[in-house]
Amino acid sequence: MEINHNINYSQLEEMAKKLRDNVIEMLYHAGSGHPGGALSSADIITSLYFGEVLKHFPQEPYSLDRDVFILSAGHYCPVLYAALAHSGYFPVPELKTLRKFGSRLLGHPLYKTLPGIENSGGSLGQGISIALGVAKAFTIDNKSNRVYCLMGDGEQEEGQVWEAALFAAHHKLDNLCAIIDVNKIQIDGYTKDVCNTEPLVAKYEAFNWHVIRIDGHDFNQIISAFNEASNTKGKPTVIIADTISGKGLPHLEGTVEIHGKGITTREYDLTRKELI
Repeated sequence: MEINHNINYSQLEEMAKKLRDNVIEMLYHAGSGHPGGALSSADIITSLYFGEVLKHFPQEPYSLDRDVFILSAGHYCPVLYAALAHSGYFPVPELKTLRKFGSRLLGHPLYKTLPGIENSGGSLGQGISIALGVAKAFTIDNKSNRVYCLMGDGEQEEGQVWEAALFAAHHKLDNLCAIIDVNKIQIDGYTKDVCNTEPLVAKYEAFNWHVIRIDGHDFNQIISAFNEASNTKGKPTVIIADTISGKGLPHLEGTVEIHGKGITTREYDLTRKELI
């Protein structure tokens, strides 16, 4: 697949801003959730769904011609919900029901509860195994569909991730593209202090992956990386994206606190002023 380079980057920036606005609104009304990763990954999600990277069909969510996106870091789901809503999978007003009783927008995604959701998320490390299973199935069926899987950097502490990394490289799954959102924060603190996962480039190269490291907030770098991944043959690709946890909440960006907390009225009001 050749990605269209006639991308309107200003439109992508506006959409990412809209998704971040939605995430903040959703978590404010929910009173709980995980803003850190949802906000840090917004530019990556925007590129996938609105940058002509992911082949997807809102009117036929499970078309056999679709690419598959696996959200391994399930607590990032508010930004995925926002992207799906703005893509036309379900009504945008439904976003405000996040984490409410009876809502389809659960705190962690549940397979097919919403159209466009490809996996249940919660236990970290499992998504990449699901993704490589789908990728392997596509190769068995001689299909050209691609698989994308978003993980966190703290998630790299899971042994299952490295078992999957071995399998994907051994089977030369070049239709698989993993993305690691390196926002440097996990629930217990800064990743470098809890259990340092670096050097990620050297580790994945040693596992025989094609590795690209980028600024995860630079749309040109993101789109170029996805294009490079799609043109890489004979091995899986991992895009290591350096980001800022809580991007869009300037007074809380990069803090451990932002990993998992509701948005208070004061924070909501401050953010609204900054976004306007």
